[in-house]
Amino acid sequence: MKNQFFVDSGHLSPTALAQKHRLETDPTCRKDPMTYLPGMEQIESDIRSSVMEQMNAYDGTRYTARDVKAALAHDTCSIEDFKALLSPAAEPFLEEMAQRARLETGKHFGNTVYLFTPLYIANYCENYCVYCGFNCYNHIRRMKLTMEQIEHEMQVIADSGMEEILILTGESRRQSDVSYIGEACKLARKYFRMVGLEIYPVNTEEYRYLHECGADYVTVFQETYDPDKYETLHLLGHKRVFPYRFDAQERALMGGMRGVAFSALLGLADFRKDALASALHVYYLQRKYPHAEMSLSCPRLRPIRNNEKIHPSDVHEKQLCQILCAYRIFLPFVGITVSSRESAQFRNGIVKIAATKISAGVSTGIGDHESKYSGKETGGAQGDEQFEIDDSRSLDNMYRDIAGEGLQPVLNDYLYV
Repeated sequence: MKNQFFVDSGHLSPTALAQKHRLETDPTCRKDPMTYLPGMEQIESDIRSSVMEQMNAYDGTRYTARDVKAALAHDTCSIEDFKALLSPAAEPFLEEMAQRARLETGKHFGNTVYLFTPLYIANYCENYCVYCGFNCYNHIRRMKLTMEQIEHEMQVIADSGMEEILILTGESRRQSDVSYIGEACKLARKYFRMVGLEIYPVNTEEYRYLHECGADYVTVFQETYDPDKYETLHLLGHKRVFPYRFDAQERALMGGMRGVAFSALLGLADFRKDALASALHVYYLQRKYPHAEMSLSCPRLRPIRNNEKIHPSDVHEKQLCQILCAYRIFLPFVGITVSSRESAQFRNGIVKIAATKISAGVSTGIGDHESKYSGKETGGAQGDEQFEIDDSRSLDNMYRDIAGEGLQPVLNDYLYV
């Protein structure tokens, strides 16, 4: 079947609708999710097999209160202890887990909370991921910023006081190629001390090029580590290739990136298994690349435009808090980011326990920072957002709220020599 990507702002043609229907109803129309596509680099690594073996064998229901108490009593949290802390048996021990997590966070990070903001520079996408607002069949306003527009957005953000930025695109190599992203990184280096990327996965030498352009770290969401569920959620595009996406962080480190970030989108599959796999992905890579900085995010599925098909597995704030505390106890040195998908109240609480980094002044749309930051209508074209955020506080408000909790907000702590 010929792949056709419908990424303009018009309604889907009859041909596109027919193709979309076939992808949704006929699995034989879809490519094998374990088979690499032309141009995809394959690396020799045992990380994926190690993670998948542990995840597939995990049965959270077999752990008891005794296992949880033993895990909390140990000075060092083993993989088996971590599995107990993720289990349903640990839910009654959330207060004890929070106390232990707070202790570990204070020991390794003090009372600091790092702040950053995302900048979406394009929302074109060539994937059909049924849960994502950017997917190629979704009827939204598409936009790709020019370099002049990108620099203007960066100036607006930098003027707010922000020193770390995360550059994001939709997953379209055709619309947002590596050189385009590289030029955006060069601009970002003029305005920010720390530059992250959340883009489609690329090969090692492309990560090397982006690092030379100014990128410090790379974030990749595996979305779900359950390969069967992954196949049913990613019906078209490069993102459908499960192993290529899985190895993205390792390729980024091989390409010289200083740090990498990991996440599953909780609610797509069994959230306990996805949380286990996310942390083990970090755990094994940390041992292979001990010099690298690593971090975890813990987003939950949020409402998106034009999609009523996904009914996320229930992941409530109490369960999210359990996961974040378990992450901190198991991986005490790892950064933990909690995004604006969560409420201000939840984020104010979790930074006192386990999280070390949060976003502020967030927009998931394209080209609208000036209007959102100044409150003035700019009249410029804008692209639709990827998902709805919950916490819309500005940098100033976030800074003030964090300081009010007795914590130290940090904009950047890197020196370049």
